[in-house]
Amino acid sequence: MAFGDLDGHAAAGPLDMDDVERAAAMALPPEVWDFIAGGSGRELSLAANRAAFDGVFVRPRILNDVSACGTEATLLGRAARMPVAIGPVAYHRLVCPEGELATARAAKAAGVPFTVATLSSVPVEEVTAVGGSVWFQLYWLRDTGRTLDLVRRAQDAGCEAIVLTVDVPWMGRRLRDVRNGFALPDDVRAVHLGAGPSTAHRRGDGASAVAVHTAETFSRSLTWASVERLRESTRLPVVLKGVLAPEDARRAVEHGVDALVVSNHGGRQLDGAMTAVAALPDVVDAVGGACEILLDGGVRSGTDVLKALALGASGVLVGRAPIWGLAAGGEDGVRQVLELLHGELTDALGLAGCVGVADARRLETLVTSVGGSVRDSGGRSV
Repeated sequence: MAFGDLDGHAAAGPLDMDDVERAAAMALPPEVWDFIAGGSGRELSLAANRAAFDGVFVRPRILNDVSACGTEATLLGRAARMPVAIGPVAYHRLVCPEGELATARAAKAAGVPFTVATLSSVPVEEVTAVGGSVWFQLYWLRDTGRTLDLVRRAQDAGCEAIVLTVDVPWMGRRLRDVRNGFALPDDVRAVHLGAGPSTAHRRGDGASAVAVHTAETFSRSLTWASVERLRESTRLPVVLKGVLAPEDARRAVEHGVDALVVSNHGGRQLDGAMTAVAALPDVVDAVGGACEILLDGGVRSGTDVLKALALGASGVLVGRAPIWGLAAGGEDGVRQVLELLHGELTDALGLAGCVGVADARRLETLVTSVGGSVRDSGGRSV
């Protein structure tokens, strides 16, 4: 499926992320599309993630020389072409035979970090061999020894950070997968968890095999003591992904965490969890600059990146959009997604009067609530 084939248009590439999403939906089997696109429960949080960005408005500044507007940023102490990283998504080989290798190559070409998942379908050593900046996303397993072995393996492979996901004691009830009886095909496996087939491949009526597998594998006893253990076990930056409460953010700083990802897991865990956009300002205030703060969930454009920066984020993670690109066009599709984000961010920065990313963090914001009231960046009703 070529992006230019959409709706009979002959465009050289996607004009916005909606084009990419449509191309991916057309390219994938329905149950695979549901696995990627779906959320938990009634998908309230999934929908709210997108609506939350639509409710944020920035106050542009004028008469700044933006002729050399730049998107460069620093993420976890490393230079990046823009304040964007590809977030962790399981099983890239579900949508493209090359899987995570194609995504990693595209991320390297775009100058942004790529996060390889515990549930990757390609080994971390092969991903880091591509080059570029690679982070490793960690699920805490029932076997702590295996968990710390994964940390050492990622560190030895050359990963630059450990991103511990803290909001998945078990997988949320994703009704699309349950209705489809979703299971992995035989040739797609969680290679970090063993070479052979698992319960994730055993299809059953009225159940998600992937959810059954993670319930067997993930620990339900992840605590702050686990974070301490991780901090003591690696020299790499430690990032906690799945933080929404300011109290948890403060405690993370006390435990030596280097960065936080404000996230509701893309609306795939607790349905009804508040959005990252809504939680971000309180988390920023609670941390007070003591660590980096990234936002994850609902990012679909460069303007969304600008809004996240204006609300106090250091940068964003994008998850579904690169997978859409991978499904629609392989490595080149992911590259087009990242180039689209870069172009849109450049456009948004310049039109907002920002010479660079640092200026975006000083923009004032107006946030409209579901009920229609408006709050400014200082939290005052206007």
